[in-house]
Amino acid sequence: MGLELADLFRAYGADYRKKYADKLLPSHRQAMWAIEPCRTERLGGQVYGCPNCQEFQYSYHSCRNRHCPKCQHEQTQNWLKVQQELLLNVPYFFLTFTLPSELRDLVRANQKALYSLLFQASAEAAQKLALDPRYIGGQIGLVGVLHTWTRNLIFHPHVHYLAPSGGLHSDGKIWLAARQHFFLPVRALSKLFRAAFRRGLQKTKLFEQVPSKVWTQEWVVHCLPVGDGQAALKYLAPYIHRVAISNRRLLSFEKRGSMERSLVTFQYRASDTGQLKKCTLSVEQFFQRFLQHVLPHAFVKVRYYGFFGASVRRRLAALQLRLGDPVLDPVEQQPASSQSDYDTPAKILCPTCGLPMIFQRNLSPQQCRSP
Repeated sequence: MGLELADLFRAYGADYRKKYADKLLPSHRQAMWAIEPCRTERLGGQVYGCPNCQEFQYSYHSCRNRHCPKCQHEQTQNWLKVQQELLLNVPYFFLTFTLPSELRDLVRANQKALYSLLFQASAEAAQKLALDPRYIGGQIGLVGVLHTWTRNLIFHPHVHYLAPSGGLHSDGKIWLAARQHFFLPVRALSKLFRAAFRRGLQKTKLFEQVPSKVWTQEWVVHCLPVGDGQAALKYLAPYIHRVAISNRRLLSFEKRGSMERSLVTFQYRASDTGQLKKCTLSVEQFFQRFLQHVLPHAFVKVRYYGFFGASVRRRLAALQLRLGDPVLDPVEQQPASSQSDYDTPAKILCPTCGLPMIFQRNLSPQQCRSP
């Protein structure tokens, strides 16, 4: 088994929590506590035995924390299956709204409020511009997800949206198709996004902390065609349950007696060249980079707007009938995410003879591994 994030937390998590006891957010502390014992005997599990050669296997429970690299693949697959029910048989666009770098420190210190404002301002900008008859002239639908990191773990808050290329007429019955290969003008979106964020921030005491130049510079907005609904979902899915860093990107861990001196090396792909690069940080610096991407407790990172909103989603069924059914690829079957990790796995094969192993007994947390 290769190096895992949990290995780093088990080695120096307690030291980090002790050093930053007064500054560590509850959500950061909870993420560390959850990830450290993930898939170990500390969480309990089940014992399976082979009836043929007396081999035993141990299946340990997961932490199910949304920031754990081990616990997210299944969540992505199940999200895809649910979202297929919302697809429309039209082309889709992928929109990205990014906050200026001058706002990052303010957002980092006020995450819950300003992440919500980021969603609110970006969705408002897109929906307002879409009502203009020069572009669509109706209500659009948006599926948005918050993303806070670059590939080398730098804090970079932005929101991604999937949007069908068209909207609903005010009567709720007529589909208004967008122009081919064009959805909404990004420069106009940028201005509306900036203005909406400013209005929201003016309602708080935080507005005074923003440099005036932020309100005159152009804010970055992208809008790209991504094909049909199935392709669009696959484009967005990795952002839904992806964590800041996966275990496979961790290359080495060099212990040097303390978290300040010990080193972690991970790889990332440079966004400008596409080449793989390495980044080496002290364990302390690495923890700081990772934990800044842990979301506030109960924060909703996936949100729906327009005709995808829960209050008006009843219109979707009729709209799907008028537009026809999209052609869907089968989603790879995974265990249902609604099932607890305390449920019995579907099948465990004996590593020696290949026969299905038989459940022997449950392991309570911290119980000895001996069968």
